[in-house]
Amino acid sequence: MGAGLQGFSLVARGLILCDWMRNSTDLRQRLESSHFSDLAEMMEGYARAAAELAAREFKQSLDFTSESIDALDEILVVVGESPELDLDFEVRLWGSYLGEVLRRRYAGSWEMTQYPGGAMAVPSVEVRGSRLFPLMKVYRRLTVGDEDDLSAFYSMVTERLGKPAQVN
Repeated sequence: MGAGLQGFSLVARGLILCDWMRNSTDLRQRLESSHFSDLAEMMEGYARAAAELAAREFKQSLDFTSESIDALDEILVVVGESPELDLDFEVRLWGSYLGEVLRRRYAGSWEMTQYPGGAMAVPSVEVRGSRLFPLMKVYRRLTVGDEDDLSAFYSMVTERLGKPAQVN
């Protein structure tokens, strides 16, 4: 995991935000013009792009392990501070990463599912009969703040789902 973003001064965090916003626009255009054969390929592509952006702009290692969830949460704190936040894109980008960590850990699958109480289908991860909504969790983290901390969410999910899938 990286050194953490909390240690950066406000000036340094401002410079990180400026670089990230500029590169985020380019990344969005690249991803949105990509052809993905299905939902799983698209979510994996966005997740890989999130990991690359995290390393390049935020100096954080997102390696698709449980240990990377704290780094993801730190990134979302900084992203949420942006006055020009492209909420839809950032939710897709970082939510895909969170979902891929869960999908890989539990050998789950991506599917489009109606969010409980919602009117539209959104990407979800199906694991052992449970549906997880990582994009909605990232949305709440960016819009609600600290009370929707990803570490607590991840701990609750792993406690309920139990041991990771065995990969041969």
